[in-house]
Amino acid sequence: MTSVVSALALAAALLSATVAGAATPAEADAFVASAEQQLSTYSDYAARVQWVNATYITDDTDALAARAGAEGTLLSVKLAKEAAKFNDTAGLSYDTSRKLGFLKQGLVLPAPDTPGAADELNTIATRLQSTYGKGKGTLKGKETSGNDLEALMGTTRDPALTREMWASWHKVAQPMRADYARMVEIANAGAKELGFADTGAMWRSGYDMPADDFAKLIDTLLAEVNPLYTDLHCYTRTKLNQKYGDAVQPKTGPIRADLLGNMWAQDWSEIYDVVAPAGAGNIGYDVGDLLKAKGYDAVKMVRGGEGFYSSLGFAPLPDTFWQRSMITKPADREVVCHASAWNLDNKDDLRIKMCTKVNASDFVTIHHELGHNYYQRAYNKQPLLYMNSANDGFHEAIGDFVALNVTPDYLVKINLLDAAKVPDPSKDIGLLLRQAMEKVPGMPWTALVDKWRWGVFSGATPPTGYNKAWTDLRLQYQGIVPPVERTEADFDPGAKYHIPGNTPYARYFLARILQFQFYQAACKQAGWKGPLHRCSIYGDKAVGAKLDAMLAMGASKPWPEALQAFTGTKQMSGKAMLAYFAPLQVWLKQQNRGQQCGWAAARP
Repeated sequence: MTSVVSALALAAALLSATVAGAATPAEADAFVASAEQQLSTYSDYAARVQWVNATYITDDTDALAARAGAEGTLLSVKLAKEAAKFNDTAGLSYDTSRKLGFLKQGLVLPAPDTPGAADELNTIATRLQSTYGKGKGTLKGKETSGNDLEALMGTTRDPALTREMWASWHKVAQPMRADYARMVEIANAGAKELGFADTGAMWRSGYDMPADDFAKLIDTLLAEVNPLYTDLHCYTRTKLNQKYGDAVQPKTGPIRADLLGNMWAQDWSEIYDVVAPAGAGNIGYDVGDLLKAKGYDAVKMVRGGEGFYSSLGFAPLPDTFWQRSMITKPADREVVCHASAWNLDNKDDLRIKMCTKVNASDFVTIHHELGHNYYQRAYNKQPLLYMNSANDGFHEAIGDFVALNVTPDYLVKINLLDAAKVPDPSKDIGLLLRQAMEKVPGMPWTALVDKWRWGVFSGATPPTGYNKAWTDLRLQYQGIVPPVERTEADFDPGAKYHIPGNTPYARYFLARILQFQFYQAACKQAGWKGPLHRCSIYGDKAVGAKLDAMLAMGASKPWPEALQAFTGTKQMSGKAMLAYFAPLQVWLKQQNRGQQCGWAAARP
């Protein structure tokens, strides 16, 4: 604790020293060096507190996490305000200028200087996350954890039961509303003290472009890929109508949210059996079944994910990873099951936190989470303020790009799939449809989560309209509707971890775009000549070396330069995603002939 108090005292001293006169480049350099040291000392201690709280939820660990969070917020706000003192200093070096920007933009929830504001803000933030982590819904009236409900939503085909699970889980969020509104109020006051219009504008400012330009980039990229989503929505709705009938799923308009195999309708892959076309739909294997047949448990699944990265030339994970990670859900305590990757000391204390189940989805998730860990290790020699990805979308995209390599070719190479059972080209529509059911619905979903929060932070969406705005956005962008009536007594956004967990979500949208750009570039480097969706770079150390070079850049350069280093272009684009799914989109349009696609006319 002494180190944090000393850090704050030093920050205050620096503040008073620079107010007296115009700041110089040398003072800016010294301030940045001091700030990095303070943040390093704090983060090492805070990460351990957060780890214990996430893996052992009690009133005590909640209190410790809230206190550590308050200290971190206070430190970050002090450093951000001090960094702003150098806004008009001429002659700053590139690195000092860039790091000052990170200090001003690095907060997720800034607290104002008002006494007690940081404590209140972090108490609320901790309570929101713990409410989510301890939440339970029901199945057939029996209390069931959120993690189990998520899995059951993918396997249950009784619409009465999926409606019960959806409705009961969303009740978990009802008590969050007042806390959330108060949190927004405090954070906005903090953001304004830092010179931002509101907290949402502060979040959007961290992408090497003006905040408004970033919002326009999201809209441009979404418009580019939306025709593919509309085609998939139309086809899926038809199949659901054929299975459940008009009374459950009408032939036109939006889709009932709980029928899509996922609590938030962000990934539809679990209902592949419902939409699979005759012949082309059966690809001949299920990854979950293959894992079970080969005797995989949770740890062996993680070992398998590590093996992919090792094949590209990356060093093995440290022994401490296996000793300290939470790979399965403990039986004796409450934990946050949402999968995440950690580097507690900013060096080699890499860990993952998962409640792993032996299924295809978690096998993919493992590849994704390890992508974070390998990225964290690649940039661990950078200065602290550069220990991050080129933008936060890059961090999410790396593991997703690797997971795209979980193709039949890869499964054969790791002895999960018999070479004689590799599906032939006639099954490509099935392969692509299954992948599209996972990837494509995430495009509108990942865009709308932060669009809702940006509206909340700006005041365009007042607390009295939180739920209506959420439901309207889900209809507008996803074309889905709740299975039961909603009112402002509900707080449906809080039923998704990233809302009470205060994790900005635009990164996941960018990751959906970037993963296909990375994948297409990697396959081109590997000399792949077949259909893009069948490519696997497993074992290609030359591609791995080029990938590692980009990862090692961390946040030291603007993201377009990092993108260019691996892909050859500075422009984010949805074209690689559309190229990947091009054969499927042609097929979907054929299947949708005569259908009334879209959903706007069905607005209640």
